[in-house]
Amino acid sequence: AENYLETIYVLHKKQGVVRSIDIATELSVSKPSVSVAMKNLRLNGYIEMDPSGEIRLLEPGLEIARRVLEKHTLITKFLVALGVSPETAVEDACRMEHVISNESFEAIRRHAEKYI
Repeated sequence: AENYLETIYVLHKKQGVVRSIDIATELSVSKPSVSVAMKNLRLNGYIEMDPSGEIRLLEPGLEIARRVLEKHTLITKFLVALGVSPETAVEDACRMEHVISNESFEAIRRHAEKYI
């Protein structure tokens, strides 16, 4: 769910309007997979969809998306600063952003603010 919310957020910033096909293309997943995910996100109050299919983040979804993107961005920068290639850093950050504890992330943030 976090990946979908982050993707909606990034796509909205990039192109304004977000539809299911945009998400499927961006994440390289099937449109039916996106439809199931959007239904779950809608039922849980994270997104809304208008009759034309445009997807918008609601405040709870927006909050999660911003937090996940912040983690992704900072972890990527941190790994690159450690000498990891940008491509690998992006891939690893994408996995790490979902499992890192708040305590560990805050420690990385404090360290990055001083040294990066």
